[in-house]
Amino acid sequence: MHPFALALITVFALSSGAASAAGDLTRQDPVTVTLLVGSTSGDHRFQPDKLGFETGKLHVLRLENPSPNAYYFGSQGLADSIYSRKVVALGADNKPLAEIYGPVRRIELKPGAVVEWWFVPVRTGKFDDVMSTRSHAEAGMRATIEIR
Repeated sequence: MHPFALALITVFALSSGAASAAGDLTRQDPVTVTLLVGSTSGDHRFQPDKLGFETGKLHVLRLENPSPNAYYFGSQGLADSIYSRKVVALGADNKPLAEIYGPVRRIELKPGAVVEWWFVPVRTGKFDDVMSTRSHAEAGMRATIEIR
């Protein structure tokens, strides 16, 4: 084969691979957003209480429970607007203890727990349904999520 033809084939092969890698979500660097669920003093709150995500980008929602109480994190609006890649339960050394795959609706965090929810938003919207339990929500533990 002529060297020029071989070089041309190599360039096309490399450029087509790069184009397909751009759409490969497993190769994206995730955008990490940390949400504190509860507080060290036992206050029922989410910190921050406003979260933002972007469609088509891989996100890691890092949920940390610094409080002495167990809490839930859930948002039907968020769950219906994303593709969940996995949920990772982390140990005290920040190393994975377990990975969960498939649709996720709600996550319970025991005191001191850290969980990472890996997902890609696929639909825009604004959701004010982020809550733990009804009684915690009535005590002010609510948050808003906006997907752009």
